[in-house]
Amino acid sequence: MRVVATAGHVDHGKSTLIRRLTGMEPDRWAEELRRGLTLDLGFAWTELADGCAVAFVDVPGHERFVPNMLAGVGPVPAVLFVVAADEGWMPQSDEHLDALHALGVSDGLLVITRSDLADPRPALEQARHRLRGTSLEEIPSVVVSGRTGAGFDELAEALDAMLHRLPPADADADVRLWIDRAFVIRGAGTVVTGTLQGGAVRVGDQLAITPSGLDAPVRSLHALGTAEESITAPARVAVNLRGVDLDQVRRGHALITPGRWLTTDVVDVRLHPSGDVPRELVLHIGSAAVPARVRPLGTDTARLALREALPLRIGDRALLRDPGGHQVRGGVTVLDVRPPPLHRRGAARLRAEVLSGMRGTPDWADELRRRGIARADELAAMGAAPATAGPWLMSEQHRVELAARLREVFAEHRRAHPLHEGMPSGAAARALDLPDPALLPGIAAEAGLHLVAGRLSDGATALPDRVARAVEAVRSGLREHPFRAPTAEELAELGIGDRELAAAERTGALLRLGPGLALLPDAERTALPRLAELAEPFTLSEAKRALDTTRRVAVPLLEMLARRGRTRRLPDGTHRLVR
Repeated sequence: MRVVATAGHVDHGKSTLIRRLTGMEPDRWAEELRRGLTLDLGFAWTELADGCAVAFVDVPGHERFVPNMLAGVGPVPAVLFVVAADEGWMPQSDEHLDALHALGVSDGLLVITRSDLADPRPALEQARHRLRGTSLEEIPSVVVSGRTGAGFDELAEALDAMLHRLPPADADADVRLWIDRAFVIRGAGTVVTGTLQGGAVRVGDQLAITPSGLDAPVRSLHALGTAEESITAPARVAVNLRGVDLDQVRRGHALITPGRWLTTDVVDVRLHPSGDVPRELVLHIGSAAVPARVRPLGTDTARLALREALPLRIGDRALLRDPGGHQVRGGVTVLDVRPPPLHRRGAARLRAEVLSGMRGTPDWADELRRRGIARADELAAMGAAPATAGPWLMSEQHRVELAARLREVFAEHRRAHPLHEGMPSGAAARALDLPDPALLPGIAAEAGLHLVAGRLSDGATALPDRVARAVEAVRSGLREHPFRAPTAEELAELGIGDRELAAAERTGALLRLGPGLALLPDAERTALPRLAELAEPFTLSEAKRALDTTRRVAVPLLEMLARRGRTRRLPDGTHRLVR
């Protein structure tokens, strides 16, 4: 199926054209039929001679209903631009053309209608002149009469040729169905319709409604009036939603694939054409129309603050309209759906420089280079799906910069806390402002640091000079009397506390038996020969005498030897060597 919209001034025969082509009445409201004036979107479809199905979105031409017109043409790739031979180019012809050009619609047909009422050549020449320099400049033209049927065979042939020129939709794309109608069917519930531009929808799919995020299970599907189990883009589709009330969904909302889109109310864009624009406009994309505050950032770029969040991607085309002035102010191309804040002095100028180099074409490598760190799924949701696995991605340049910063942070921590066992990984991650601590190991490796048991280390074992001198004094005393450990008072006089003892143990200078209690690292090797000379089993008192020490040292030393499997404590409290 292909989908085509109409465009053109009021009463130029758009709906008559659709009736002739399809045999269906596109006007849906009694008021429209009574007045012969299209007020809202109409829908009809037919099958061409070669079997190609085409659905039409018929739009109103009156200036009062331009928002309705834009909701119809926004998601549609091609247009029948209608100009009446007896009236020629008219004001709404201009606004409709401005809108289509702003949206970048380049496929379609120029249809001169009512050729039975006037010579069509002047209107055709005038229309061709107006189309010059726009996205529709090259579209073919056909002359018809809705009253007599003249030219409709040629129109059908031209329409068929145009439909086959349209590029194919991406059947694997994430679904974003802009809703243009929402209504209730008795016994079925809420139904929404829209033009499916990409992807596929299936009965049983779990979709979501933006901007609310409400779950929207697909109960049933219809296309061209026929129930379907699945529908692949491009297509006009009616979706019956389970558990969704009518007041929870409306035109301008969208059905999306959950978890695959970013909704945003701040977006950076390129303006087409460049130049000054009012600060308060309405952004039209798909069927949505959202008030937007415009902040110019450069000659052709701006930041839009939207009153309502929209599911947008890099490269999306939209238009800005001044509803008060009944004027399309130009088109926009989405450059960034997650732009940085502009709080600092000069931030807007720097941002304009960055935007000037952005093409509006999704490229994950460019996005990663600009952002430094990004989640793979978020890049995909921006429209820039990465070619490498996630969950987190980091540019090489940013990794090098963070590694250099980590070395500085680690050195600062070492100077401030020379006795600490490295730097806690959480403190390092916070210092680098990492979005996920899982990123730290790779940066640490780049920085030449080791991450063990939640702490960063550079492998250095040297003690600060003051501590090294004090520890050496302790070691000197222990060399002469290996088990006469200095008392807490003696350690305090040397300026050694538990932190210094812990640092000395990490460097291999001392062995800690407990708080404020340390021996030489070879205490075990020295103690075992002395204990072997005792008759077994031996008591604590006998061990004290053999080791020439006190109970304060002997008890924790024997406990350590037992833990290491070198001695065994018997039920009566005596000890035996394990041989």
